[in-house]
Amino acid sequence: MEHDSVKQIRSEHEATAAAKKIFHNVARPGSKFIYLEDLMRFMREDEALRTMATFEDAYEHGRISKKSLKNWVLNAYRERKALALTLNDTKTAVNKLHNIINVIVGIIILIIWVVVLEIASSELIALLSSQLLLAAFIFGNTCRTIFESIIFLFVIHPFDVGDRCEINGVQLVVEEMNILTTVFLRNDNMKTTFPNSVLSTTPIGNYYRSPDMIDLIEFAVHVATPVEKIALVKQRIINYIVNRKDHWCADPLIVIKDLDDLSRIKFSLLATHKMNFHDMGERLERRSRLAEEMVNIFKELDIEYRLLPVAVNICNLPNSSRFPSTWTAAESSDKID
Repeated sequence: MEHDSVKQIRSEHEATAAAKKIFHNVARPGSKFIYLEDLMRFMREDEALRTMATFEDAYEHGRISKKSLKNWVLNAYRERKALALTLNDTKTAVNKLHNIINVIVGIIILIIWVVVLEIASSELIALLSSQLLLAAFIFGNTCRTIFESIIFLFVIHPFDVGDRCEINGVQLVVEEMNILTTVFLRNDNMKTTFPNSVLSTTPIGNYYRSPDMIDLIEFAVHVATPVEKIALVKQRIINYIVNRKDHWCADPLIVIKDLDDLSRIKFSLLATHKMNFHDMGERLERRSRLAEEMVNIFKELDIEYRLLPVAVNICNLPNSSRFPSTWTAAESSDKID
């Protein structure tokens, strides 16, 4: 047991240290990458190929970098940690529910026991019944709330601890789940608590349970841009996405979205990630790389946006000896006159 406890990773720092140790044990001495031949020392060729496909950029370049290995180990640690927190919160909620049921069952058994043994008189039973009706009237809303929360938590169960969700247009990460409430963490690390009875009637989007998601990037070109250049821009953008098989699906779509005052053409690029948006940092990084590549393509092909010419009519020019710096010719002619 002590030997197994040493191997457990309990923090992101330990996960990073474990990734470095794995890299140095698998890679050849002095090498900055892990190659397919290095993996084949520990597994079969088909297993090594599947392993390469799980790391970022590894399948495309035929090697695993330190950064890719570290990110993979960190993601694995975070997923396992989220799973452990989910199981812990579920166990806590089940224990609380068990205590509530025990109290209810105890009261019912007590009432049945009193009635069967005829310990209480009819007047006492009537008094207790009236008190129970009063308690039901007072705590009826609370019991309903508890029942709705239990159904939401154990039957509907739209999320787990660690899931990135969208509620009322705000992205939140599930931090803690209780019977009556759920605690979320906003992007700025502010904790927000929602009653489960309210969440049961609120539309909830779950990024973690979503399939591969689509990203939208819009750009515009001048209306006078040649059709050949536009076609070349489309082709180069599509080629970049297709060549990044680890990040993007090979079915991007570039369509004309709108014409703006006959001065520019607006395009929309729809590209499908090979991931959902649960890891928002990774999504933004991939989107940023694609946008940078698009900017480079625009510069290389001399694609630019020009404003429409504006007619300026000068009706009256005040008498002044001061001229703009570019009007040197006009100033010299006035001096000659």
